Amino acid sequence: MVTEDDVRRAALALPGTSEKPSYGTPGFRVGGKLFARLRGDGSLLVVVADESEKHALIAADPDRFFTTAHYDGYASVLVRMAAVDLDGLADVLLEAWRLRAPAALVAEFDG
Repeated sequence: MVTEDDVRRAALALPGTSEKPSYGTPGFRVGGKLFARLRGDGSLLVVVADESEKHALIAADPDRFFTTAHYDGYASVLVRMAAVDLDGLADVLLEAWRLRAPAALVAEFDG
């Protein structure tokens, strides 16, 4: 199980990331674009490539990934913080960061 502090540390360790409130909870941005947001219910919202990726993640691991009707039509998935470890957290945050980071920043990171 990861904590909010774990999420904050992992997100802010990614280049160019900043924290700014989003809907009253901590949100993490790169290049001014939101890629992850803590929610008050013990879950983390992360951006994914598209809805098909969201549905594939949920189908592959429904204990870890889920959605609600509020996020229908959006390329984002919810992660149960109680069901993810630090490595899994780092993976989902990195993938979300890559989707929103400027191409030059991703290239520098990959360099």
